[in-house]
Amino acid sequence: MSARKNPLNLNALQLKTLTIFQALSELEGVGQPIGDGEIAVMELPWSHGSHFHLGPWIVASQDATGLRNPSPWVALERKGLIRSQYPIGFILTREGSLYDTGLRDQILMVADHGI
Repeated sequence: MSARKNPLNLNALQLKTLTIFQALSELEGVGQPIGDGEIAVMELPWSHGSHFHLGPWIVASQDATGLRNPSPWVALERKGLIRSQYPIGFILTREGSLYDTGLRDQILMVADHGI
């Protein structure tokens, strides 16, 4: 029997926000491990125009509306995936790191040119 996809019933905005949080936590110099599988991120990107750069990726601004919206942060915290420090940053919990959003390949585009 396979694991249920999206077992916490996250909505689209929450899934996109968590995907970006996971990517931020992986970036050297941005994600800071703090123990017990948790990673602190206290630096959020700003878009310029229709996109922003996130390490090796480009993310469309339309996929990142949750970065400046407190609602998905509250939901992700309530479900144990982050500890919010809104609007400054967050702590991604071990559960948040491991949660498969299914969106990584859809919203994190490899930056192969200088946009």
